[in-house]
Amino acid sequence: MSGAPDHLPAAVPSSPGEVLALLRTGAAETRADISRLTGLARSTVSQRVDALIAHGFLAEEADGGSTGGRPPRRLRLRTREHAVAGVDLGASHCRVALMDIGGETLALREDPLSIADGPQAVLGHVERTLRALLEESGRDAGGLQSIGVGVPGPVEFSTGRPVDPPIMPGWHQFPIPEFFAERFGARALVDNDVNVMALAEQRRAFPDTRYLLYIKVGTGIGCGIVADSRLHRGAQGSAGDIGHIRVGDTEDPCRCGNTGCLEAVAGGAALARRLSALGLEATSGSDVVRLVKSGNRDAVRMVREAGRSVGEVLAGLVNFFNPDTVVVGGALAAVHDQLLAGVREAVYRRSHPLATHVLRIEPSRTGENAAAIGAGILAVEHALSPRQVDRVLSGAVR
Repeated sequence: MSGAPDHLPAAVPSSPGEVLALLRTGAAETRADISRLTGLARSTVSQRVDALIAHGFLAEEADGGSTGGRPPRRLRLRTREHAVAGVDLGASHCRVALMDIGGETLALREDPLSIADGPQAVLGHVERTLRALLEESGRDAGGLQSIGVGVPGPVEFSTGRPVDPPIMPGWHQFPIPEFFAERFGARALVDNDVNVMALAEQRRAFPDTRYLLYIKVGTGIGCGIVADSRLHRGAQGSAGDIGHIRVGDTEDPCRCGNTGCLEAVAGGAALARRLSALGLEATSGSDVVRLVKSGNRDAVRMVREAGRSVGEVLAGLVNFFNPDTVVVGGALAAVHDQLLAGVREAVYRRSHPLATHVLRIEPSRTGENAAAIGAGILAVEHALSPRQVDRVLSGAVR
């Protein structure tokens, strides 16, 4: 299953799941619309629609416009009856969002939690939180359709297993999907947190864009890539790892073992170390933000310089990928005036004019809940994909 939505299939839609996709995308609103678009016989359309209604995916209401005779009955997606979960696991926090399949957030909870505590402790906390949110919302755990999970490290998307994540000791190859399947009977889709953040921005904040880069500037630096409205993960799921691209002629040591990496130059942890060396109280990107907001000149200067370094790398990406939107998020985006000033300066100076002709560089609009929302969207798009809908109607396990 890809992270992209299943829009209209290339072939003539025929299965119930493909019929639902027509209704979900707004291409059809009535049985007559479906018959006209697909060429299916009315009896076949009725079979498909009746099955979707029986399984709670659709409702039919007599509120369509009429041109004479009996008014058409309009079909709509039943959203609130079906729930999914979006889980954001950060280095030091856990956010769990309960959403309906229309994408509305029903409940959200954030707790401090160290990813270094290991998978059993962290996922056990997620399980308890999710069960509490389901109970508070009056929903049965068995009705959970799917679960999306964003983690702060590399993920092999096809298996949902982290691969040598540097800040997640004990998580290498841990079977996260199986953990949730055993407890909720629902499929879990696991992805890098920057990817689900990119998904949240493209679907929620910039739906008119098809080519988007999401740059997360926090303790580390990463990039989520949306190409033709689909998440691009690369061959093994490591696309977008820009934090370890070399910048300038610096020899700053990086946690990866190399020197001069973008993360070692412009990441929140690197800036905090430099400010600490000047005698200021700073141990994290949050402290850097605090100092910038208080007007500290050294902090303001360093954040703007960090923006230029990010912009140097981003300029190469803009020339290569030609996005129409770049979104900057993460902890340091809280001081986006200073950060984006440096980013824009470098990008527009070093990128080809054609590549920047319609380019917009914007701060994140989904904010601190981007990963939880994006993970929830990943779960929604799985639950409503034609293949998954057909599996549910056939009685197959989720």
